[in-house]
Amino acid sequence: ISAKNLAYIGLRDVDPGERKIIEMLGIPAFSMQEVDRFGIKEVVDMALKAVDPTGDKPIHMSFDVDALDPTLIPSTGTPVHGGLSLREGLYIAEVMAATGRLSVVDIAEVNPMLGDAKDVAKTIDMTLEVIQRCCGRMRRGAYPPGYTVPLPESS
Repeated sequence: ISAKNLAYIGLRDVDPGERKIIEMLGIPAFSMQEVDRFGIKEVVDMALKAVDPTGDKPIHMSFDVDALDPTLIPSTGTPVHGGLSLREGLYIAEVMAATGRLSVVDIAEVNPMLGDAKDVAKTIDMTLEVIQRCCGRMRRGAYPPGYTVPLPESS
């Protein structure tokens, strides 16, 4: 993947080598500081505009669950406090799905070998929430195609 097609959202613990590469290649990288400053909507808009200014490219989203705060995703190998909230993570997935251009999603950093059964279950539940949003489920509710509201019969 070309660096011009990448954007990072939710960074908070980047080592010096990674930071140098991000800056050297000009990869748009939005830390939690930018998320706090601009809000998740603006950050997502800026990231999409940076990688696809015309809004017509297919989107491959790699969602590292460790971008979410470790209180939400305890079974991950790189927990760093101060990550995205569940609402912010779901928003990202919902916006990507709503573009109609989300062609690939990969989920990374789930590690069921870490934590107890409760931690693993919580991590899986949160991860499934993100995946469902990538597939079009929305928090506002939805209905299947062709659904009609049952009406009372007239007498």
